[in-house]
Amino acid sequence: MINGLKNLIFGNDEEESVSAGSHNDAALHHAAAGLLVEAAMMDGTFDTTERTKISDLLVKHFKLAEDVVGEIISAAEEANAELVELYNITKVVRDHFDESERIRMIEMLWEVIYSDGTLDDFETNMMRRVGGLLYVSDRENGDAKKRAAQLANGES
Repeated sequence: MINGLKNLIFGNDEEESVSAGSHNDAALHHAAAGLLVEAAMMDGTFDTTERTKISDLLVKHFKLAEDVVGEIISAAEEANAELVELYNITKVVRDHFDESERIRMIEMLWEVIYSDGTLDDFETNMMRRVGGLLYVSDRENGDAKKRAAQLANGES
């Protein structure tokens, strides 16, 4: 599993197959988890609250089993310790998701960022970069941020 994520991130020719439009593709699950873990770790910490939030989002969005999600998150965390190449990860997400799904991915990232109760400048900078790489407008990114902040504050 970790090799699948490493191949995806570092561009190995033996990477798992990616077919546009398929949400059951392991490469997409790894890419989404990689982005979510990167967002969680951007402030220098990766706590239980963030891990739980990522797990919940992956289970809900991709309808994956919790044990599979746990393995994917662990693989993403291990790969993150080496080096994360946002371009390769976001390309997989961009190739699989339509515009509304890419906006939802941005919102999921913001949810993870807000899950620890703090917003760090590094996290904000990452979200600007990821938004551009996913072809999500600044306005849509800002709207997703507001929705995630409201959710974090218990508002609907």
